Amino acid sequence: MPRRRRGGLRRNPDVRLISLVVNGKTVELDRPTALLDYLDTLDVNPRTVAVEHNGEIIPRTSFTRITLREGDRLEIVRMVGGGGR
Repeated sequence: MPRRRRGGLRRNPDVRLISLVVNGKTVELDRPTALLDYLDTLDVNPRTVAVEHNGEIIPRTSFTRITLREGDRLEIVRMVGGGGR
């Protein structure tokens, strides 16, 4: 299962992590990871977010087609209700 890493494995030459940018921050994953799996690790319901992958807004119906890879850029925006009077 993909995890954010700090230190440890980065120093091990036998382990190769992939690096990508999520919401402006560098994230390292164990391997290329399906978008839905990554959202699951964040405890994010895919129905409550908008996702931009490498500059392209991804329709929810296409989330299953996206695999996060080395160098990708991802923006995840949560929908927030409210504002009614």
